[in-house]
Amino acid sequence: MASRLLAPSKRRAAFAVYATCRKADDLVDTGGGAGSREALRAFRDRALDAVEHRTSDDAVLRELARAFDTFDVPVHALVELFDGVALDLDPRPFFSWPELTTYCEGVAASVGEMCCAVFGVLSSEPRDVSIAVAHARTLGVAMQLTNILRDVGEDASRGRCYLPEAELAAHGISRMQILDRSLTSDHPGWRSFMAFQSARARDLYRQALPGVALLEPDAQRCALACASGYSRILDEIEAAGFDTLTRRVSASRLTLLGVAWRAWRGRLPRFAAEQAR
Repeated sequence: MASRLLAPSKRRAAFAVYATCRKADDLVDTGGGAGSREALRAFRDRALDAVEHRTSDDAVLRELARAFDTFDVPVHALVELFDGVALDLDPRPFFSWPELTTYCEGVAASVGEMCCAVFGVLSSEPRDVSIAVAHARTLGVAMQLTNILRDVGEDASRGRCYLPEAELAAHGISRMQILDRSLTSDHPGWRSFMAFQSARARDLYRQALPGVALLEPDAQRCALACASGYSRILDEIEAAGFDTLTRRVSASRLTLLGVAWRAWRGRLPRFAAEQAR
């Protein structure tokens, strides 16, 4: 929905980046074992070959090559993405927030950096571009943390728990309780743990927000819609009593249409005020 706010050429490139990320993620999520590892490695090699030679016999990667060529998307961000996605082939615990941040940087901040190149930065000064990229990467981490908070139960069903062990323990919860599905949302520490993580995600959205104004005008509305729309998931998580152990919450289509409308009107100050709650 947010991509509809982009100029056609940028929308096409954003679709290519998304499709590539989606395919890489699906290769990990829908398979398993050596087969998934080999499939991801092969797709990675083909993607990197496509962006190097600016062509491919794969429709998605041909579009990706076109996007990289047109918007000078950094290859290192694509490499970072594949390295991050590969971590899910061998699920491991994250002890602390810095460890989880490193994972989020790989699978999501990398996407933010690629999108920043597609969206374009108003100034060509290296310092200004660097600042815009940093904000885009922060937005990626905010969105990934939102995903993690939304998908706790779903991830546990796949044998994964991304929540920092040290912070779970501080609220009287163990990682094993998440994985064996024995934890319930009425656990005395669950609500406080999730409230803390939700506040952290909101702070990341606030940190990322100034980057929207650094983008080219024809991309600002899309970036605003992405940030605002994803932050709405936090509202839904809170409204559900933080029960993401047994259900997967999402923002309604009506809510997202409202987000898109407000983003189209460029109502950045209102969104900033909401994130300051």
